[in-house]
Amino acid sequence: MNTSLSWIKAYVPDLDVTAQEYTDAMTLSGTKVEGYEKMDADLDKIVIGRIEKIEKHPDADKLIVCQVDVGGEVIQIVTGAPNVKEGDKVPVVLDGGRVAGGHEPGQKVEGGIRIKKGKLRGVESCGMMCSIEELGSTKEMYPEAPEYGIYIFPEDAPVGASAIEELGLNDAVFEYEITSNRVDCFSVVGIAREAAATFRKEFHPPVVTPTGNSEDVNDYIRVTVENTDLCPRYCARAVKNIKIGPSPKWMQRRLASVGIRPINNLVDITNYVMEEYGQPMHAYDLDTIADRHIVVKTARNGEKFTTLDGQEREMDENVLMICDGEKAIGIAGIMGGENSMITDDVKTVLFEAACFDGVNIRKSSKRVGLRTEASAKFEKGLDPNNAQAAIDRACQLVEEMGAGEVVGGMADVYGKKKEPVRVAFDAEKINALLGTDISEEEMLGYFRMIGLEYDEATKEVIAPTFRQDLLCLADLAEEVARFYGYDNIPTTLPNGEATTGKLSFKLRIEQVARDIAEFCGFSQGMTYSFESPKVFDRLLIPEDSPLRRTVQIMNPLGEDYSIMRTTSLNGMLTSLATNYNRRNKDVRLYELGNIYLPKSLPLTELPDERMQFTLGMYGAGDFFTMKGVVEEFFEKIGMKEKEVYDPNSGRPYLHPGRQADIIYKGDRIGFLGEVHPEVADTYGIGERAYIAVIDMPEILKYATFDRKYTGIAKYPAVTRDISMVVPREILAGQIEDVIEKKGGAYLESYRLFDLYEGAQIKEGFKSVAYSIVFRAKDKTLSDAEVTEAMNRILKGLEALGIELRK
Repeated sequence: MNTSLSWIKAYVPDLDVTAQEYTDAMTLSGTKVEGYEKMDADLDKIVIGRIEKIEKHPDADKLIVCQVDVGGEVIQIVTGAPNVKEGDKVPVVLDGGRVAGGHEPGQKVEGGIRIKKGKLRGVESCGMMCSIEELGSTKEMYPEAPEYGIYIFPEDAPVGASAIEELGLNDAVFEYEITSNRVDCFSVVGIAREAAATFRKEFHPPVVTPTGNSEDVNDYIRVTVENTDLCPRYCARAVKNIKIGPSPKWMQRRLASVGIRPINNLVDITNYVMEEYGQPMHAYDLDTIADRHIVVKTARNGEKFTTLDGQEREMDENVLMICDGEKAIGIAGIMGGENSMITDDVKTVLFEAACFDGVNIRKSSKRVGLRTEASAKFEKGLDPNNAQAAIDRACQLVEEMGAGEVVGGMADVYGKKKEPVRVAFDAEKINALLGTDISEEEMLGYFRMIGLEYDEATKEVIAPTFRQDLLCLADLAEEVARFYGYDNIPTTLPNGEATTGKLSFKLRIEQVARDIAEFCGFSQGMTYSFESPKVFDRLLIPEDSPLRRTVQIMNPLGEDYSIMRTTSLNGMLTSLATNYNRRNKDVRLYELGNIYLPKSLPLTELPDERMQFTLGMYGAGDFFTMKGVVEEFFEKIGMKEKEVYDPNSGRPYLHPGRQADIIYKGDRIGFLGEVHPEVADTYGIGERAYIAVIDMPEILKYATFDRKYTGIAKYPAVTRDISMVVPREILAGQIEDVIEKKGGAYLESYRLFDLYEGAQIKEGFKSVAYSIVFRAKDKTLSDAEVTEAMNRILKGLEALGIELRK
C-alpha cells in the first residue's frame, strides 16, 4: 500500500511533519512504514518562467535563444526544444539548480544533474528549460506533457513560482507494510484516520453529498445474485449522458503520486475511489449489457472468457462471474470483459461496487492466472458496508467533474447485513494487561480518535464494521498501547500468583529417556517420518501384517517418501548402516520419534501418533547390554515391578533366538533383540546389531516420579549363595519370580553371579548361581529365620524341576 503525504494532508489538513517524522511516528503507532521516496529529492531551484522573446541562434540552425522572465528578472536560455513559442510558460532550472535526469522515460540520475551558467555555440545560457522526464516523471503520469520537448504550463500558472509545487512534485510517497487483518488501512482514508490519531489532529474524511436525478436506477438495471456466499453485497448505480474527457489536474496528480497512470475521467474516478476508500469499482457500458440484467453466478467448467487485456482465459465452476442476460461480462473482483469495455462512444455507464469472498477471489486469481490491484484488495476480505459509500463517492465525483448525469437510487442486493461488533470494555483489566496506569477517559479518547463508539450503559466499545480486527478485550488493549506509545509503557513485573514453569509429565519422561540413553553412550539421531513401501520387504514383514496398513501421502516427494511410517526400525537401521559404511566403530544411536497408525482406511480421522523410544547399536555390547539400558530407564521412571521378557515374540526382523517382547503388568510395552542376519545384510551392516523399541504412550500410565525416602539400614545383612542345576528351557526370570514370591518380608535383593553350560553339567541342563541378601529393618536376623526363607525358595524352585548343585 502506497500513499502520498499530500493526499493524507487532504484529510488531515493540520498535519505539519517531515517525511521522516511521519515515518517514525506512524511505525510506532502500528502502521508500519517500510520506506519513503521524496519526489523532489533531486530537484532544486526550478521556477515557472514565461518566454518573452525567441531569436534564432547565430551559429546553429537547430538552436534558439530565448529571453525568459523568471519573476522579476529576465534571463537568456539557449535551447533546441522544437515545441516552445513566445508567451509559453515553462519550468526553468536556474543557475546552480538540479534536475532529475535525461530525456528517456524512467531515466534518473542519483543526486540529480547540476545546471550551471555557460555558453552554447558561443551564446551565453543562464539556465535550462525542462521536459517532464527531466523533472523525474513521465508522460504517462502527466498526459498533457508533449511527447518530445519542454513541458508547457497552463496560461494561469504564476510566473516566478515554484514549478515543483505547481506540478505537485513537492511530495513524499510512503510504502506501508499492512497486515491482512487491517483491511481499513488498504485505503488512503484508512491511513489518514491512523495519521490523525497518531499526531492528535482532526480527521476530515470526504463529505459525500447525495446525488441523482428523479429517475430510478431500477428502471435501468436489474441485479440477481445467485451465490450470496461468494457475493455478500452488490451495489449498482447508473450515469447517463456521459462526457469522456481528462480528469482534473488534482486527481491526476494524486493518482500519479501513487503510480497510477491517469487515463480519462471515468477510469480515473474508479481508480481514485479504489485508492481513497479501498473499495475496487468497475464501470460497464450499459448499452452492451443484454436484457439490462446483471447476474452474479459461478462459471461453467471449461468456459472461455476474454478479459479487458485481450487475453482469453479458461474458467472453472469455482470462479465467480459477472454476467448479463446472455453472457459473462467480467470476472468478479478481478477484471472486466472485453465485451463490455468503456469506449469513447459510451452513452450510459453502470457503476459496480461489490463485496466478494476474499478466499474465493484469491483462488480464482490463481486459477485464471491474473492478479490485479482490485483482486489484491478483495483478497483481504472487504467490509460490505463500504461498498455503498464508495459508489456514492464515485457518483459525487462524476457530478462535480461534469462527466455525466447520475440516475437516482441504487440497485442493492445485500443479504445478511454486517453489524458493528460490541466488545466489553474494562479499563482496569487493560491496565493490568499492559502494566500501565491510564485513565478510562484517556482510553476512550484513543477510541474516539479512530472512529470507535462507546455505550456507557452496557460498558461496551462499538467497533465499526471496517475494523474487522477488534473482537475482544485484548484487541482494545492493543489500540490503547499503540496510541499511548509502546515506548511509554514502563517495565513492570507480571501480577498474579507466582507459578514455577516446568515440563509436562510426558516431556519429563522423554527427557529421562534422553538422559539415560546419553549416559549409556548413545547419541541422538533424527530420521524421516516419510518412508517407502519397500521398507516392509527389507524388514521381512509379512504381507498381512498390520504394519503395512499405512497413511498415504497425497503429494509425495517421490515413492521413497510416499507413506507415513508405522515402525521406527527403518530409520534406525539406515542410520546404523550409514555409520558402518563410514567405518565408525562401536556406534550407539537413539531416537524419540512418532509412528503413525491409521485407525481406519481410507482415513476418516487423524491417525494414532505414538512416540517410540528407539535404541540401536553395533560393536561393543550384546543383547544383555541393550537389556540393561532398557531396565535402567524403567527404574529411573519409577516402574518398580519387575518386567517380563517373552522370547516368543516372533518378530521377523529380529534373530529368532535372540529377541523378546517386554511385558509389564500384562501389557506389551516394547521389544528388543538382535537384528536378523538377513535384515542386517540387506541394510549393509556387516556385524551383529541390536535394537530396542519402547512404546512411550504405553509406559506413561506406569511411570511415576514419586519417591519415598528410606534411611540407611541399621542392622546387618545375611547373604546366602545357591548354585542350581536348571533345565535349559527355564529362564532366569522364572527363577527370580520364585525368589521374589517365596523370599518373604526379609528379602532385600538377589543377584545372578554365575551361568555355565558344559561337559560337567548333564545334557539339557545349565548351572545357575544366585547370591541372595536378607535384612530386617528392626532387628538382627537369626539363622533360623533366614533358613526358613531359603527353604521356601528351594521348594518353589524344586517345583520347576530345579535341583541344588552337589
